[in-house]
Amino acid sequence: MTLEIRPLGRSDHADWRRLWTGYLEFYKSTVPEEVYAKTWERLFTAGEFEPRGFIAISGGKAIGLTHYLFHRNNWTIENKCYLQDLYA
Repeated sequence: MTLEIRPLGRSDHADWRRLWTGYLEFYKSTVPEEVYAKTWERLFTAGEFEPRGFIAISGGKAIGLTHYLFHRNNWTIENKCYLQDLYA
């Protein structure tokens, strides 16, 4: 089987939610419904510092997820990429 890793798309909502819920459950955590909704909206909001995501697909099934965001820091002029919520 091939592994495809690609940016999240609007059509990935159900898979994204299932995977992110699995990530939260692994850490014995939950978030309110409004956080699910706002996070999904932010993943597609234009802006230099808005979060983005990738999804991993194998055999036609979503098997992995990550969120990431760029942020400024005090050590370099360039922005840094922060990898968040890695789950497979």
